[in-house]
Amino acid sequence: MSPELATVSRAPLPSDPGSALASKSDSERDLVDLMGLELDRVTERQAVESVFDALDTGVGGWIVTPNLDILRRHTRDEETRQLISLATLVVADGMPLIWASRLKGDPLPERVAGSTMIWTLCREAAHRGRSVFLLGGNEGAAADASRVLERACPGIRIVGAHCPPFGFENDADAMNAIRDQLEAARPDLVFVALGSPKQERLIKEMRELLPSAWWAGVGISLSFISGEVRRAPRWMQKTGLEWFHRFMQEPGRLARRYFVEGVPFAIRLFAVSALSRFGRTRSKSL
Repeated sequence: MSPELATVSRAPLPSDPGSALASKSDSERDLVDLMGLELDRVTERQAVESVFDALDTGVGGWIVTPNLDILRRHTRDEETRQLISLATLVVADGMPLIWASRLKGDPLPERVAGSTMIWTLCREAAHRGRSVFLLGGNEGAAADASRVLERACPGIRIVGAHCPPFGFENDADAMNAIRDQLEAARPDLVFVALGSPKQERLIKEMRELLPSAWWAGVGISLSFISGEVRRAPRWMQKTGLEWFHRFMQEPGRLARRYFVEGVPFAIRLFAVSALSRFGRTRSKSL
């Protein structure tokens, strides 16, 4: 079976009857398949409610927010497929994924961007008295982001902000320092901003320390919050042009990802999605 058709079995959501998502078994989950990657058909609000309903019952989880680049790697990289298969909730962070689902005739309701959801989750955490740990980002970004969030979300409890040094994943002392801080803080929510797949690898490694917490890989989000990197205007986010805004800020680093790898893969994704819809329509008419 080709990688783009292979689907790895996903971890079930917590079985809390108070949550519209968590109350469903894995077989009842409303999932959209894009080239073998199963995404939850949820709005941002539904995702956030599911997280806090699970926290209320002491059940932890893991959110992954694939974009076009992560989907591309998912089609060809076994490690990426295995890491995403361990997540509790997989939501589409990228308008190309939304467009592809519509072309397929199996639409996702909206983009659920990690850089937006971190704000929604933090506001809800402040409202419900839940604690937050910020892990990753460039030097100083986590501490700066924590101060911004404390001003913007009155009552939020940020119990830790830590940026591990470069190469930490190969340094036993640095990894132990992360473990010690997490175990001492005991947060309800852990936002890991290290980029993919490094953040997913770390979550897999650390998650057993806090099994009742919720973990989310949020990429560059702490740099957005701190103001170190400017996020695209809202109209660019909604029209699918946020990638171009990022490219203009870091052309040397992102040119290959977006133009050499991203554009051809997006064309392939749209073609596969449209052909899938055409195939289903044709089979029904026979």
